Amino acid sequence: MSRKSTILLVTVALGLGLDVVSKMLVLRLMPLGTQVPVVPGFFNLVHVHNQGAAFGLLAGLPVSFTRLFFIITNGLVLSVVGYFWWRQPPDGWQAGLGYSLIMAGALGNLVDRVRLGLVVDFLDFHWGRYHWPAFNVADSLVCLGAGLLVYVILREEKTCNASDSV
Repeated sequence: MSRKSTILLVTVALGLGLDVVSKMLVLRLMPLGTQVPVVPGFFNLVHVHNQGAAFGLLAGLPVSFTRLFFIITNGLVLSVVGYFWWRQPPDGWQAGLGYSLIMAGALGNLVDRVRLGLVVDFLDFHWGRYHWPAFNVADSLVCLGAGLLVYVILREEKTCNASDSV
């Protein structure tokens, strides 16, 4: 098995496992609507359900519609990201890791959509009157993967620009 494939399998297995287990614990141990301060004034564990997209977009639509819409959307995202992962050269492990993190996160939220018709969110950050919408491990994986891809792209662009000016 190639290094790139190993990174994909390990990242998806660990990321998906961490996401599913963390959501399972929230569902079992915290009644819906619970808020537990962890770092007062900054971070709480909460139990909320998101029937919509990021930040609750589309949350007012019927569950039957949003479930089907997000299953199809996640399938398309996984297909496109998987294609980009496949196109990475064997030595492009950093970009491959970024794509793998995105796939792990997309799969984590897809599991919720299929099982529950919604996504379980539980990480709640706030500072003063500024409050970030609650999110979960899967959302974090997608953001980490996207951030890593931005870093790789900017690094490659800088390298290309430096070689063009010579």
